Order: sequence, then C-alpha cells, then structure tokens
Amino acid sequence: MKTKTPTINVSPRFSLRLAPTLVVAAVFILSVAVQLTYATPGDLFEADFNSGNIYQFTPGGTRSTFASGLNSPVGLAFNSAGNLFEGDQGSGNIYEFTPDGTRSTFASGLAASEGLAFNSGGNLFAADFNSGNIYQFTPGGTRSTFASGLNEPGGLAFNSAGNLFEGDIGSGNIYQFTPDGTRSTFASGLNSPYGLAFDGAGNLFVTTFNQPGNIYEFTPGGTRSTFASGLNFPVGLAFNSAGNLFEGDIGSGNIYEFTPDGTRSTFASGLSPAFLAFEPVPEGSTLGLLAVGAPGLGLVWVRRMVKA
Repeated sequence: MKTKTPTINVSPRFSLRLAPTLVVAAVFILSVAVQLTYATPGDLFEADFNSGNIYQFTPGGTRSTFASGLNSPVGLAFNSAGNLFEGDQGSGNIYEFTPDGTRSTFASGLAASEGLAFNSGGNLFAADFNSGNIYQFTPGGTRSTFASGLNEPGGLAFNSAGNLFEGDIGSGNIYQFTPDGTRSTFASGLNSPYGLAFDGAGNLFVTTFNQPGNIYEFTPGGTRSTFASGLNFPVGLAFNSAGNLFEGDIGSGNIYEFTPDGTRSTFASGLSPAFLAFEPVPEGSTLGLLAVGAPGLGLVWVRRMVKA
C-alpha cells in the first residue's frame, strides 16, 4: 500500500507537502512561518504605471513582482475571496488575478479605467476616466452604468454605510452616491482630487494630484483639514490594519507611510506608483490549531491574528 503524503494548506498563497519522516525541527520552522503569515497586516500591492507591473510588498518592505506585462496599470481592489482586480488603463481591460497570480480578463472595452472598489454585495465599481462614467459589474461580469456625466472620475471608496465616494478630477469635487445612485456633492474646490480611502473612524482621506500635492482629511460631516502636504503628484491611498496610511507618490517614485498622527516615512522607492491595495488579512480567532500529519509529531499550536 502506498503511503499518502499529507498536505497542509496554511493560507490561500501557501501549501506544504510533508513527508512522513519530517523531523521535529521542521515543524517548529513551520509554526513560526504560520505565525508570521497571520500576525502581521496583509501585503501591500502597488500598480506601477510606467513599468507595467504589479509589485507586492511584505509589511517589512520586501518587494516582489506579482504580475508583469500590463499596459499602464492604475486601479487595484481585492474582492472578498482574495482575488485582485486591476484596471489596465492602456488596454481598457479589467484583469482578475487569483492569489497565485493567474490572470484572466474580467471586463474589456473601457475607455480608461482608474479607481476600483467593491461594495458589500461583491459588485465591482470602476471609474472610467475618459467616458465620465462609473460602471458597476456583478460578480459574474455583467456591466451596467451606475453614474454618468462626470468630469474625469478617478478614485473610488465606499464608506461603512455603503455610500460610494468619487474623486472627480476635472471638476475638483468629491461626489457621494447612495446605493441607488443618487448623487450629492460632499466637497468642492479641490485641486484635482484623485485617491480616496476611509480610516476606521469613517474619516475620508483624499489626495490632490496637482501641485502642491496634499492629502486632506474630511470628517464624516465634511469638515476638511490638511493631513499632509508637500507631496509630488500623489495618487493612491490605502490603510493597513494597524491604521497607518500609505500613499503612492508618482512624482517622486516613492510610497510613503504615515502614522495616524501624520509622521511620514519612506516605505519604498524607485517606483511609479498609481493606486495601492492591501491584501485582506484572513479571518480567524486569536489562537488556531494546526494539525501536523506526521506520525508521532502530534499537534502544533500557532497564533493567528483577528482581522481588524
């Protein structure tokens, strides 16, 4: 009788085959690796406009290439299944990537896709810069027009109430859309509002692309303050699970990280960053149980991080 080699699926990106003769030391290494996988925020993904790549960064800043051969990638968004969607401005396509990097075409025929965002129902919203539309796609890819008549729509973000916010670059406004598509003006008089992101308290952060490049913070009631200034054509924004804000600064080629009090540091450099997205942290309890299927080795407890 053949001995079956057991498989441990640690995460959507990681599986390991264990030989029956695996030594105890390897088990301890595995347990440490699992703790690192779950005890840190998700990896950061960056659409690198000029290189045509999507780069992946660990929380410590180590870079790898997740995808290449794209045509001016801009928008990024993860769905609830952990698949990454990318708005490919040059080709007019939206690509979907599985966690292992396998690419498929989710949608085509867009004029120039910019920001992407998912609502709680799993529908994808895409800002189409040249057409002035926001398109809505069902999980199966059926397209409808959610909003039209916009002036160079850029970034998109949903608040906790399910309302969609859009940075309207050409008009200098931020528009708010209720789930049924009713539009109102949330803020005006901005200098090319581009990237949008909400923090855990419901405050909206917005980049203004044209110089001087700023990041503004808006309370839920619309009160504006300057969170950061002196940036060089800032584009995308994304919060990690620790509450730090990351900004793609395409003019300088840097990704900056800001603590909640506004302290800035350089997270990565030598890029042409457009939009950013964090891989969702897997759901789980504070303690998980990993069963190692090697005879005589028993069970190994590992710590898991609760998703923020």
